[in-house]
Amino acid sequence: MAVDAIPSAIPDRGRRRTRLKGIRVLLAGLVLLATALPGPSHAHAAEAPVALGTAAGYAVLGGSTVTNTGLSVINGDLGLSPGTSVTGFPPGLVNGVKHVADASAAQAQSDLTAAYNDAAGRTTNTNLTSPGNIGGTTLTPGVYKAASSLNITGTVTLDAQGDPNAVFIFQIGSTLITAPGSHVTLVNGAQPCNVFWQVGSSATIDTTTAFKGDILALTSITVNTGAVIQGRALARNGAVTLDTNSITKADCAVRLLSISAAAAANLGSGVPGGTITGHLGSVTVDATGIDSWTATVSVTNFTTGGGSPAETIPKSSVSYWSGPATARIGTGTATPGQATAAQAQILSTSRTAFSLQSGAPVTAVTWNPTLIVSVPAAAVAGTYTGTVTHSVA
Repeated sequence: MAVDAIPSAIPDRGRRRTRLKGIRVLLAGLVLLATALPGPSHAHAAEAPVALGTAAGYAVLGGSTVTNTGLSVINGDLGLSPGTSVTGFPPGLVNGVKHVADASAAQAQSDLTAAYNDAAGRTTNTNLTSPGNIGGTTLTPGVYKAASSLNITGTVTLDAQGDPNAVFIFQIGSTLITAPGSHVTLVNGAQPCNVFWQVGSSATIDTTTAFKGDILALTSITVNTGAVIQGRALARNGAVTLDTNSITKADCAVRLLSISAAAAANLGSGVPGGTITGHLGSVTVDATGIDSWTATVSVTNFTTGGGSPAETIPKSSVSYWSGPATARIGTGTATPGQATAAQAQILSTSRTAFSLQSGAPVTAVTWNPTLIVSVPAAAVAGTYTGTVTHSVA
């Protein structure tokens, strides 16, 4: 028997941004070969972000007035159009450019209108109870609709499920109101630049709220004392009112997660009742801007001919040994699933091949895994084929 492996590029797995690499393995005379096959694709396509146009440069954009009390800090441009009254700066600080009733602000308002209509027109995935409260819930990527008002009391968690490009859109028919001290928390790769709150009337972000995402309000936005926004406060027609706040426009960080595998591997040959051991070739995870990830491996049965019992080597007879990293970029430490030969694991189920769970980043890691195949004594001679799949999320 002999084994060869030929992986091919695998598409990402939708919102989770999972990358797959498969290897098809053959066992002739007793010989094993492996060629790569595409893995499954995610059942749902990822939602595209809302394009803000020139409004993306603004942390605050108002229609009638922008009013500030106290030591607010605006990280990004501040704009107003068609109104002309901006007050409270100083003492407020703008770490950007102020555009008041000029061509730039007018263009930003035009782009905001287009973005607002885009968000409002997206196909809804989930209808929320409205009037309702999403505090205390965990939501996955998608488009959520509240027919009238929406409140947040406590913490709402937005879980990107490992996809840094995951998009959350909230279509709110009337008001958005947070209770004092509420939080919008982002986990598993979610980014505030990909969270959009389309508000059919006005938004109130109450005292000491920690808010994430871009507010696109038809009328006004009020941000009460001590509230913090990672995102944007963009009001089409009304006022933006601030009181000792921090608002930082959120730009998406570059985050890439992919996995690649060797084009082919010859695992050697063997006899019934014996063992075939060979390297699959280099496997590399590229993880730019990703704080944690896990690479997994799975395998199918190996078969020849018609796949009868005598023509099958079950996956329970196949073990995987990742071994240590052969190359690494970054200051952190990625952990092998099976550091030593003694820790090799049977692939009767999916196994962890390598992972980075915390600590300093590792932007790339490579390993050269070993496959260990115990050939059944009753196996007939032939060329056996199976699939080894690596994925990362």
